[in-house]
Amino acid sequence: MGVFETILIVLEAIASLALIVVVLLQSGKEAGLSGALTGASETYLSKNKKGNLDQVLASSTKWIAIVWVLLTLALSLV
Repeated sequence: MGVFETILIVLEAIASLALIVVVLLQSGKEAGLSGALTGASETYLSKNKKGNLDQVLASSTKWIAIVWVLLTLALSLV
């Protein structure tokens, strides 16, 4: 196993852990069955209050996933 392959493996492990953490930090998009039964709905203002963090996490998820896929492809070629 070469040095380059070892570096790729370490980077993929870091990207995997980062992806797991970012996905777990995101809030749910739906209230689920309890929200449907109680009639709880979000207003436009309540969505915008928490939108900044959710938008950052969604964008981070996308970019970390792209990096993870590219690392996986690079490892398969090495």
